[in-house]
Amino acid sequence: MYAVIKTGGKQYRVAKDDVLTVEKLDTDAGKNIELEVLLVGSGADVKFGNALSGAKVTAELVEHTRGPKLIAFKKRRRKNSRRKRGHRQDLSKIRITGISA
Repeated sequence: MYAVIKTGGKQYRVAKDDVLTVEKLDTDAGKNIELEVLLVGSGADVKFGNALSGAKVTAELVEHTRGPKLIAFKKRRRKNSRRKRGHRQDLSKIRITGISA
């Protein structure tokens, strides 16, 4: 059985015991959370829309991490003009504990 969930403005296809890295969630590590379900399927049997009433995906928040450092470097030639900016995204690692349709 699999499900499609939505978190952080993105959609993920998940199954039980999957470990995902998603955008930071405002919950402490070790807590259980429920995620928004868009679709639930098992083989060729797929449910979505109004047929999803009561469908739940539960997950455990494993840890908070940070992504790799991304550098945005802009240079304008012959003007001695440079700009260097760095960014690291805050992420959360979750483990899917159950899918119920």
